[in-house]
Amino acid sequence: MKRIGLFLMTNLAILVVISVTLRLLGVDRIMDEAGGLNFNALLVMSIVIGFAGSLISLFMSKWMAKRSVGAHVIETPSNAVEQWLLNTVRRQAEQAGIGMPEVAIYDSPEINAFATGWNRNNALVAVSTGLMANMTQDEAEAVLGHEVSHVANGDMVTLTLIQGVVNTFVIFLSRLVGFIVDRVVFKNERGTGPGFFITSLIAQLVLGILANMVVMWFSRYREFHADTGGAKLAGRQKMIAALVRLKLNQEQAALPKSVAAFGISGGGGIARLFMTHPPLEERIEALRRAA
Repeated sequence: MKRIGLFLMTNLAILVVISVTLRLLGVDRIMDEAGGLNFNALLVMSIVIGFAGSLISLFMSKWMAKRSVGAHVIETPSNAVEQWLLNTVRRQAEQAGIGMPEVAIYDSPEINAFATGWNRNNALVAVSTGLMANMTQDEAEAVLGHEVSHVANGDMVTLTLIQGVVNTFVIFLSRLVGFIVDRVVFKNERGTGPGFFITSLIAQLVLGILANMVVMWFSRYREFHADTGGAKLAGRQKMIAALVRLKLNQEQAALPKSVAAFGISGGGGIARLFMTHPPLEERIEALRRAA
């Protein structure tokens, strides 16, 4: 979840900054030609802005992840736990056919881990202190296998391409909406006025939220593949046991019903559309069926 969340937040921030900067520099005026909308210029600009945000987010992903959680990269193991982490990730990386990722630990009571990086041979795998304290070695091995599988499957790169495509549509459609509103509502017959800028920025934010549903669907879909990869690297029963442990921890940490609607994790309904991971019971059942 941290991996996807950081990527999306960075991507959205970059999109807004680029859009505002281009507007202030007057680049948006390339869309206006003799009082009409230059669709070719708009499409090119949308592609540039759309993919710039996602690609910059991808290349910044390791740097952002390390600093956001205060991850300590293990250079030289200082204890048996760190040595085991390095040895396990190295073995799994060799099995998966990827370069050795950086391995890090970050201080957090929650049971969590993530992998990120701009390519299969320059990645980061990080685990929380809570995971190492509350999971057995077999369960932790399965979680590491799951994260190494994300790297081996190239999920961050594919996510970036999908994000770039949806960004392009968001930029193009938001400008189109802004242009129509500027002409029809604000009666601006030539050029683009403040109505265009304000409307297109609002439309970009709204369409961006809707577009993220597509990205979230892809993220949930790839979690099943990472579970399968983790089962191959560590063993199916270990992967199932790790997911069962996560489910038990999630249930124990559940919020009271009176405030559950305001929590960060949800179960169903419309909240499911914005979930980065499928429900744990579905992932466990998928592994059991595959067996």
